[in-house]
Amino acid sequence: MYFTDRGIEELTARRGDEQVSFAWLAEQFTFFVDLNPEFEVPVERLATWLARLDDDEDE
Repeated sequence: MYFTDRGIEELTARRGDEQVSFAWLAEQFTFFVDLNPEFEVPVERLATWLARLDDDEDE
């Protein structure tokens, strides 16, 4: 188990039944990075990965 798995498990346990929009999620990413600028790069990578999930791998 990775250390981050605990956070993911907590997120699922606390908020797993909720539905949110990607716009809301993007706002939360921005708010988090404003409070924690040292995490800008990992949040950017996660956001980019989520944005491109449906892209063909051949492109």
